[in-house]
Amino acid sequence: MIILVVDGYNVIGAWDELHALRDKDFEQSRQLLIEKLAEYQAYTGQRVIVVFDAYHVRGLEKKYENFKVEVVYTKEKETADDRIEKLIKTLKNVKTQVYVATSDYAEQRTIFGQGALRKSSRELYLEIKQIEREIDQEIEGYNTRHFPPKIPLKPEVRDTLEAWRRRKK
Repeated sequence: MIILVVDGYNVIGAWDELHALRDKDFEQSRQLLIEKLAEYQAYTGQRVIVVFDAYHVRGLEKKYENFKVEVVYTKEKETADDRIEKLIKTLKNVKTQVYVATSDYAEQRTIFGQGALRKSSRELYLEIKQIEREIDQEIEGYNTRHFPPKIPLKPEVRDTLEAWRRRKK
């Protein structure tokens, strides 16, 4: 199993689209990131966990699922880096490979030491953009496919039936 753990605010700060949105509506930037990660998760089949610091969301630690993406808000005074390191310790085993998406160099070194692999925020962005292109191509290919009729009909009979079907009642 592959698990992707995302440092939410680090990624928001690194992606131009989310960074610009963050300045206008912080909650909307978080939500857009979660939606993009949900699409990534659905396409790759990987488990995705996104961690946000409590710095921006005061109160108790909170964990919930949104679009099948696990969203974790740390406890107050706990950093996302601390929580990610704890998650790696609990998730990493022989059957599980953990990737951490962050561009924080110090955090990357720490996660390497715990046996996880890193994915920079930019790498994740490029991977998600590639997935979006592949999904668009699949949809376009599906929309342009022509399905042969299940019952063979002469073209004039098929056209007559189609005209009847389209006639308003």
